[in-house]
Amino acid sequence: MHSEPVGRRNRPNRRAVLGTIAGVAVAGVAGGYAWNRHEHGGGSGSGGDDLGGGAGTGSGSGAHTFERLSEPGRTVVRGSDGDTLATFTDGARTAVLAGPTRSFSEPRTTTATVTTNAWVRVLPHAWQAGMEKSAWFKSWFGKALGDTKPDVFAVAFQYSSAGAPDKRDGSGVRYAGTAHFGPRNQEVDNPLDFAYHDEQSDFYDYLGTPWTFSDGTRAQPEQARYGDVDCSGFQRLVWGYRMGLPLHNTNTKGAGMPRRAFAIADYGPGRLVIPHTNQQPTELGVLQPGDLVFFAIIKDRPNFIDHCGMYLGLDDQGRHRFYSSRSAANGPTMGDMSGRSLLDGTDFYARGFRAARRL
Repeated sequence: MHSEPVGRRNRPNRRAVLGTIAGVAVAGVAGGYAWNRHEHGGGSGSGGDDLGGGAGTGSGSGAHTFERLSEPGRTVVRGSDGDTLATFTDGARTAVLAGPTRSFSEPRTTTATVTTNAWVRVLPHAWQAGMEKSAWFKSWFGKALGDTKPDVFAVAFQYSSAGAPDKRDGSGVRYAGTAHFGPRNQEVDNPLDFAYHDEQSDFYDYLGTPWTFSDGTRAQPEQARYGDVDCSGFQRLVWGYRMGLPLHNTNTKGAGMPRRAFAIADYGPGRLVIPHTNQQPTELGVLQPGDLVFFAIIKDRPNFIDHCGMYLGLDDQGRHRFYSSRSAANGPTMGDMSGRSLLDGTDFYARGFRAARRL
């Protein structure tokens, strides 16, 4: 499943940053429940969708058909007209469903727009083949298909550095609103330097509240980091704190999502859909909206994962665009300051792109 580009129906040393802060627009467009109508798979050439191919067999269930595909193993739900309604990947809790078309933009940091009818949601259980027959799935899917309550994308843009309104819970804790990357690093004078804003801000720093992890360890927020999240902290804020995936506070194997980008790439939940081979991946058809993408962006460590973001899909130029918290925009951005937010081509982040994981 890919996003649908505008006007098209699809079937540096750490680098420095420029930066004005831009507004983010998220606009709904009526209709649009068809993803890549009559998709074609790779692999053996047998029926499949365009996420990486593989042979599959279909079995009907009411108005829907469930088709098994491989590389990665997944179950694709199709409507009676053959349109893809949803994709569920074995071992992952990320589900991508068709819904009303939306456009995401950040006008002051990029001219690009991502228009998509992909709605990224989190399953209550990691997917396994045959789960479409279970009672919990039938109930969940009946409610999720066509649901327009905030999904992962909508939640992620609630933290845009370009400006997002504050949201507070009943206790007065600000759980959403404009996020920044980190406090000003007084040892760096050049605002274009990646280290101009400091790393190390996690989701509980943004919230300004202590957090007790499942292993009993407790983390205390730093007052100077209130409202801040670095790249992996942002993903933990969205997927963990907001969407309910388990979190732990180490960079080793554990139950749930670890702390740093390299650890999430190596030990995170779900499954790798693009493994780290010390090279820029060029076959990107396996990606689906919501996948975490990982980058090696330190000049002296060209294969060390030190940045992560969320794949949005194809933009209006047909380019593979992602969303991440960066010092460049001082927070979450889909923009192009100090390197375009692209996975394909020869731009800075594209050259540093190394792996992808489906949570």
